[in-house]
Amino acid sequence: MVMAEHPDCALVRRGYELFNKGDMETLATMMTRDCAHHVPGSNPLSGHHKGIDNVMALYRRMGEMTQGNMRGELEGLFADGRGHVMSVHRNVAERDGRGYNQRGGIFFTIVGGKISDLDECVEDIDLEDEFWS
Repeated sequence: MVMAEHPDCALVRRGYELFNKGDMETLATMMTRDCAHHVPGSNPLSGHHKGIDNVMALYRRMGEMTQGNMRGELEGLFADGRGHVMSVHRNVAERDGRGYNQRGGIFFTIVGGKISDLDECVEDIDLEDEFWS
C-alpha cells in the first residue's frame, strides 16, 4: 500500500527541488518573513541567518561560492505531524577545485504551511569549515 506524503514533507521536498534549480524567488515564497537558518561550524557561512532577506542572501552566497554547482541530494524526510520535519541529505559541491560531498540534515519548523526555521547539522564540522573557508 502506497501512503500519501505528509504535506510538511511535501513542502520541504519542494524546497530542496527549488534550491537545486536555483529558483530562490519561488523558494522565498515558501518561507515566513521572519524565518531563520542556523548554519553550524566556524566558517564564513556559519551563524544564525534571521529574516527572509538574510536567508536568501545565504543561499545566494553559497551559489556564488560554488559557481552554482551546490546540490542538496535528498535521502529522506520524516514528519512528526506537529509542524516539524527532519531531512537527511548529501550536499555535493565544488569550489576552487576542491570537491565537497558530505551527509547532513536539517530540522525544519513549519508554521501556517510555510518554513519558519531551519536548524542544520552536518556529519563532519571540520570538513564543513575547511570547504567553506
